[in-house]
Amino acid sequence: MKKQLLTMAATAGFVFAGLSGQVSASENNYQVSTGDTLWKISVSQQVSVQNLIAWNQLSNATIYPGQTLSLVDPNSQQNIATEYTVKSGDSLWSIASKNSLTVQQLMSYNQLTSNTIYVGQKLKLSGTSSSPIVNAEGTTYTVKSGDTLWNVATRHGITVTALKAMNNMTADTIYVGQVLNIKSSPESTDVSKVSQIITEAKKHIGVPYVWGGTSPAGFDCSGFIHYSFLKAGVTIPRTVETIWAAAKTVAAPKAGDLVFFETYKKGPSHAGIYLGNNEFIHAGSSTGVTISSMNSTYWKPRYLGAKTPF
Repeated sequence: MKKQLLTMAATAGFVFAGLSGQVSASENNYQVSTGDTLWKISVSQQVSVQNLIAWNQLSNATIYPGQTLSLVDPNSQQNIATEYTVKSGDSLWSIASKNSLTVQQLMSYNQLTSNTIYVGQKLKLSGTSSSPIVNAEGTTYTVKSGDTLWNVATRHGITVTALKAMNNMTADTIYVGQVLNIKSSPESTDVSKVSQIITEAKKHIGVPYVWGGTSPAGFDCSGFIHYSFLKAGVTIPRTVETIWAAAKTVAAPKAGDLVFFETYKKGPSHAGIYLGNNEFIHAGSSTGVTISSMNSTYWKPRYLGAKTPF
């Protein structure tokens, strides 16, 4: 395997608002809940795992329920700037990161209902946030003016397909005041996503290995994983090292989990998607996208462990 690109997988096109932990009234802190990982928090709050570790002076990715994490740089001078003018190449995520904000905060301050911004646009960097109308149990959402199925789904970390299934919908039409179910059993949601991920991954068997590749024209190992998960509506970090640091360790892999290997350097340097029956699908440097056995003479001694993104 060759060196992975050191880029974090967080794009403005996918905005998730997590339902597990709690964001403080100041919106600058997050209280860890059972089942949280740094990766899940980074996705729901739209900050990178690296920033969470740095801003909270963590020595590793271990966190515990009840722990309070800062979502902004404590040394930031963000209060000095109150407005930002959009430049060419900007995205909501890049602007939020530069100013120690979450994408959710930036959208709320500017009453944005989509991720679309334009050059020259003035964005507020502070203000009063408005929260979506969610019931006390966090299981329903009341539709507001300007909402679409897509922004309701992404705001709550689910796919449009899952949202329609939860509400027995056959069309994409919603109306102001409509109450939508936004939470189903975690097990059924995870099973659905795993099926989508594996189906997508198998579509690309035979695609050649390309260093830094992130598309069906050519994949490297983490680019292949990132692409397959993204197609199922699941955002994960971009490189093997950041996925390893962010995901949750499991004793034994099940379908949809990620399996990691030590190949050309010490530590995790290769990964694939576990399919079951001791098989995994991956983008190998000499094979391209293929299915391999965990028990092969090459992979078995190099196996490091399994982690789950769910």
